[in-house]
Amino acid sequence: MIEAGSKQFWRATVALCIGSFMIFANVYVTQPILPELQQEFSLTTLEVGWSFTITTLTLGLSLLFYGPLSDALGRRSLMLLSMAGACLCTLMLSQAESFTSLVVLRGLQGLFLGGLPAIAIAYMGDEYSRKALLLAVGLYISGNSIGGISGRLIGGFVGEWLGWADLFLVMGVVSVVCWLLFWWLLPASKQFSPQPLHLPTMLSQLKGHLTNPLLLLVYLIGGLNFFIFINQYSYITFVLSDAPYHLSPIWIGLLFLTYLTGTVGSTLSGRVALRVGQLNCIKVGIVILMGGSLLTLSSHLPLIILGFFINSFGFFFAHSSASSWVSGQATYARASASSLYLVFYYLGASSGGFYLDPFWQWLGWEGVVLGSIIVLSVTFSLTLALSSLSARGMIKAH
Repeated sequence: MIEAGSKQFWRATVALCIGSFMIFANVYVTQPILPELQQEFSLTTLEVGWSFTITTLTLGLSLLFYGPLSDALGRRSLMLLSMAGACLCTLMLSQAESFTSLVVLRGLQGLFLGGLPAIAIAYMGDEYSRKALLLAVGLYISGNSIGGISGRLIGGFVGEWLGWADLFLVMGVVSVVCWLLFWWLLPASKQFSPQPLHLPTMLSQLKGHLTNPLLLLVYLIGGLNFFIFINQYSYITFVLSDAPYHLSPIWIGLLFLTYLTGTVGSTLSGRVALRVGQLNCIKVGIVILMGGSLLTLSSHLPLIILGFFINSFGFFFAHSSASSWVSGQATYARASASSLYLVFYYLGASSGGFYLDPFWQWLGWEGVVLGSIIVLSVTFSLTLALSSLSARGMIKAH
């Protein structure tokens, strides 16, 4: 077993953090350049959003399959293979000649990008001691957020400097370097025992989770919160690139530094949950997200940015509590229960634009905020229902 603090621990953990950085940088790299792509290909806001939403959609769906495949075929080899496919897609994107080909390649890229997020924790569970696992998971999740921020910064800076096509070329080179480091650093699996791929069992477990109201409600809460949160960032790029702000892709990319408060929110939520409970943390996070959204209605740029700092804190405060609630409530097949949460999470990311776009066409940014408050009111109500069900379940248990 890999012990905390050992050379193998640091090699494996750094490798997984680098891999996580690569995955999420590629997922989010197009968000700052949405206005540029819209102008280049003469698209509507809904159409250009496909360059981002198709990737989160295919990534989310792929999570259902990588876990069981890795149980049968092995962790390390499947992560390397999926990452190599993602690198190839990124490089091919630099040669896309139409928006249709760009969207097709981004969809294919998403299928490959799902490999590492679906398998990394399972690899750590196989190879790490319990103490090492607890330390490594926190570092790995930080790689997720750093990758998401960095991808947007790369998208903003390189997109303005070299254009969208060369952006993918640069991102492809960065991805290949990350893949090589991952291959060199990650130790071979020594504790892995292959298991036969049994589709009926897998489907039965997934059905059981989806028919458990305590899990289904939190899946909907997490998915709908992300449905709003991530797509607000897409629409605000159009606001800030237009009058009176006229921000360039570089400055729009810097907006995504507001994600840093999400790291603080995730860290604090665990401590607060020990005192007030996870469901109360979810409620508080949703209310904070509502407040930040309302603050962005200001015409003053500093207040808009402050609103997004608040949004990020509130969203991740709720998300961290919701995701940990899943593992605590699942009585079997916890890995598939957590995977389903992520499926709803990424399906929310990929579908939120379809909901918010009519509000955008109707009232602009004010419409986006109105649409956001409606959905966040729904997720708050679902959390109240979840609290009620959970309390009744506890009473029955006694």
